[in-house]
Amino acid sequence: MTAFWDKQAATFDEEPDHGLKDPAVRAAWAEILLPELPPAPADVVDLGCGTGSLSVLLADSGYHVRGLDLSPRMLAIAAAKAAGRVEFTLGDASDPPYPEASCDVVLVRHVLWALPDPDAAIARWVRLLRPGGRLALVEGHWFTGAGLTAAECSDLVLAHRHQAEVHVLDDPAPWGKPITDERYLLVSRT
Repeated sequence: MTAFWDKQAATFDEEPDHGLKDPAVRAAWAEILLPELPPAPADVVDLGCGTGSLSVLLADSGYHVRGLDLSPRMLAIAAAKAAGRVEFTLGDASDPPYPEASCDVVLVRHVLWALPDPDAAIARWVRLLRPGGRLALVEGHWFTGAGLTAAECSDLVLAHRHQAEVHVLDDPAPWGKPITDERYLLVSRT
């Protein structure tokens, strides 16, 4: 898996929602995420952070951010973008090396669907949260047939938390283009 993502690193940010290079796309992600998070400078872990675009967006908004990814090449790009504002670690998003109750937000974008045991991953992620912490999952069920529906993702989260709120992300603004598949943000506060 590492080799696959290392190969993707050089061109990963060419997708508007990956690189957030377009100011309108970047602003759309800020409008989606920031209202759902506790106030800065809350501690955020961005699991499967890729090239760090969301990590940097949150750091620029005053959050203390740690990013984790399996790909050394993705992390090299992320570190260059962040210029020291984010702590990056090489590791597996399904089993992050952080202590329990060490963050206020666990953010995971387009990772859960690809894990061999999503239920076990969510259980680990929930343990990372301090009391009152938030789990924020950006996922989808894509036109290719891959992914998780919002209902499937909600069921996984509700096995470990009391609440899961789905925000449909069907506006083209955060993606930089029209979409035809199911994309959403699931936030669990308790």
